[in-house]
Amino acid sequence: MTDPAEIGRALSVDDELPEQAEATEDRSRMSFLDHLDELRKRILYSFYALIACCAVAFFYWQTLYAYFVKYFSAYGGQLIYSQPMAGFLFSLKLTALIGLIAAAPFIFAQFWLFVAPGLYAREKRVVIPFVFFSSVLFFAGAWFGHTQGFPAMWRFFAGYQIEGLSFLPALDITFGFYVKVIIGLGLVFQMPMLVYSLARFGIVTWKFLARHFRYAILIIVVTAAVITPSGDMVTLAVFAAPMVVLYVISIGVAFVFGKRRDKETV
Repeated sequence: MTDPAEIGRALSVDDELPEQAEATEDRSRMSFLDHLDELRKRILYSFYALIACCAVAFFYWQTLYAYFVKYFSAYGGQLIYSQPMAGFLFSLKLTALIGLIAAAPFIFAQFWLFVAPGLYAREKRVVIPFVFFSSVLFFAGAWFGHTQGFPAMWRFFAGYQIEGLSFLPALDITFGFYVKVIIGLGLVFQMPMLVYSLARFGIVTWKFLARHFRYAILIIVVTAAVITPSGDMVTLAVFAAPMVVLYVISIGVAFVFGKRRDKETV
């Protein structure tokens, strides 16, 4: 006599077959050259968006220039530049950074559209939430770096001024340090999205993340020491502290959106 549970499982499998077959067909339909062509197209679209955003930002370069010179000087030291082209190059680099931040949502969308052909139909439904939350987290990381991270680090460096010793940071070095902080923290804030993707595919679970919290702290500190623009403890703390908070948030993300299993395996 046929077990009703087996019949139910068979029907469930039959329901999933069309979707899996369609996804498999989509993946098999694209050759290696097709994937390269798709990658080229997505990179070109991202580049066009970046150029457009940089062009708009360059239209306001004088306002941005004045704001950032005042911003850098507010946290200690007197900015200088000793090379004739330094001021001009600073304006170009500044508009490039603003353009990159503004184009981030479109770049995230292009990344998702590149990997979408290899996903099932139900997995493609998260494209809008993925782009939205990736952009929000990137903006949050950039905002944190601009309002908290860079000022804390720059005050620390400027605090070594004593009588007879003046802090005169070069414009290009200062801005290079600022870019590393902003982009670095923007990428660090993507941790919940990374954990979301791994949890959805069943690669990690919230229990695994919670159980290995102590090891995660060690890895976070080591990672922060590697990616920080300088080797001081203040810069390390600026990067490590939000990473710890984001790891705790990621545990909650994995708990809510993780793939359910009958038996938890680690």
